[in-house]
Amino acid sequence: MSDVTQASLPRLLEPAPQFAANSTHGPIKLSDYKGKWVVLFSHPADFTPVCTTEFAAFAERQADFDKRGVQLIGNSIDSVYSHIAWVRDIEQKFGVEINFPVIADLDMKVAVAYGMIHPGASTTATVRCVFLIDPNQNIRAMIYYPLTTGRNIDEIMRVIDALQLNTEKGLATPANWKPGEKCIIPAPVTMKDAAKRMTEGHETKDWYFSKKAP
Repeated sequence: MSDVTQASLPRLLEPAPQFAANSTHGPIKLSDYKGKWVVLFSHPADFTPVCTTEFAAFAERQADFDKRGVQLIGNSIDSVYSHIAWVRDIEQKFGVEINFPVIADLDMKVAVAYGMIHPGASTTATVRCVFLIDPNQNIRAMIYYPLTTGRNIDEIMRVIDALQLNTEKGLATPANWKPGEKCIIPAPVTMKDAAKRMTEGHETKDWYFSKKAP
């Protein structure tokens, strides 16, 4: 097990590891979602309380993910039967419908490819990982949480908004940025452009720091 779980972690801006796996929606491949943003997230185990709150929270925001063209995909090393039973239980007990597939990663191929198993935390369960994958299927962001800490869906949504803004308009986002707030313009890289930046009429602190509305 230790040799399997020590696989190298994916890196930002590199191609997301491809996979084909069984899920609660039948067989799926990452390539099925090329052209869409994907949020691939792992959970330690079915029928656990923190994970249950997370699944309910993701499901409650399904319309917001849909509006942004984002496909949710869950993953853990439980069986598809366990996943189906758990999803049905969440729908019955929490009153939300789980519309996204949950991968039954019994052979741990997805977990290993994405570095979801951290032996220091557990050798038998995936930690709480979130991978944001762009339409070209490159990894654009990764967030890791310990087993004891549930994820914040608002923050995941904020990162999606920031990445999509960067992709579409080439702007960066400052600390604590929220959609609708001013964004950072990339800094000039020549003396001529630095001088020009000071006269462009943006909200400029200095040649290297300018902001504008998205």
